[in-house]
Amino acid sequence: MGMQQILLIVLSVIIVGVAIAVGITMFKSQAVTSNRQAVITDLNSFAGQALGFYKTPIDFGGGGYTWTGDGTDDQNLGAWLGYGHDGTTGDTLTTENGTYKLIIDADKLTITGNGKEIGDKAGYPATAFGADGCVAAQVVVTGKTGAIKFTRLN
Repeated sequence: MGMQQILLIVLSVIIVGVAIAVGITMFKSQAVTSNRQAVITDLNSFAGQALGFYKTPIDFGGGGYTWTGDGTDDQNLGAWLGYGHDGTTGDTLTTENGTYKLIIDADKLTITGNGKEIGDKAGYPATAFGADGCVAAQVVVTGKTGAIKFTRLN
């Protein structure tokens, strides 16, 4: 083989290697973005359902315009949202997108979701549960005002 043919083969191998590396990076980036969006969609759904629970009278199985934060609301709201039916406690839910933790403190409900993909954790605080570095987001629902605030954690 001539020197020119060997050079072309080496150059072709390098170009194919770079193309494969770029493809893997793009695929991973899309998987992280997709999982993050799915977690945020789940949190949005849970927040709306939680407000529904808050505004439903106690006689109909809702919160009756109150979250006491005494621990019973976690279980009642958890059951309303579907938490606890997968063998976990009433304040934890696992879906195909991630794991979600429910915390009620006075009139605020905080739901933290950890996705299943490892995100770009640079600059974002670690969450209280789930695998380190996973995609994570949080929603805070204030019962009296109905305010919903999202925060990206990773």
